[in-house]
Amino acid sequence: MKGQIHSYQSLGAVDGPGLRFVIFMQGCPLRCVYCHNPDTWDIKGGEEYSVEQVVQKALKYKPYFARSGGVTVSGGEPLLQWEFVSELFKLLHEHNIHTALDTSGIADIDRAKEVLKNTDLVLCDLKFSNELDYVKYTKGSFAKVIEFLKLTEEMNIPLWIRHVVVPGLTDSEENILNIYNISKQFSNFKKLELLPFKKICMSKYNAMKIDFPLKEYDECSTLQINKLKKLINII
Repeated sequence: MKGQIHSYQSLGAVDGPGLRFVIFMQGCPLRCVYCHNPDTWDIKGGEEYSVEQVVQKALKYKPYFARSGGVTVSGGEPLLQWEFVSELFKLLHEHNIHTALDTSGIADIDRAKEVLKNTDLVLCDLKFSNELDYVKYTKGSFAKVIEFLKLTEEMNIPLWIRHVVVPGLTDSEENILNIYNISKQFSNFKKLELLPFKKICMSKYNAMKIDFPLKEYDECSTLQINKLKKLINII
């Protein structure tokens, strides 16, 4: 089994518990206005690797992450290459490696189920709290994401919800409370992460000659994030 991979991060500390070997898959069906990796959109981009090659790369770092970390597959949207990720997680489990899926939740539910069979943790980016905003700002579907979250609950997989805080777009107290209340509906929900919007991606958009939709928006500060964390008592 082979897949298209954008890049790797040898020892990440922000994509799941502990130190993580992070794999960024190529391809994404969404077009989020704040996307910081437009170079992952094209599923034909990146480089081709076999599952075995990826496992061997991960094993080199196992001494560093074995105790409390593991491997996280992100993107792009990893569920777009569900067969590859499913096989990868299966092999990682054979090596007793913790697996985490960092996803938007946009996927065929039966295909997602195959991946989740060998997934130890789901990190899902809940981008907006209603269908209208999902369509407008991501070209995706809120209902589809909720369906995916219900599946993680049915399979009893620990769930971390992530939400990008964009000043003037997603930073209202009402929105943050909505995101938190939606998250709490799921019995497997463990944590809400508020991620600050940054514009470090501008160079990628310029190189690809694509207009960045939020170029006029301000970045989100640590102070703003902490204020919203206090609102929902997660600080």
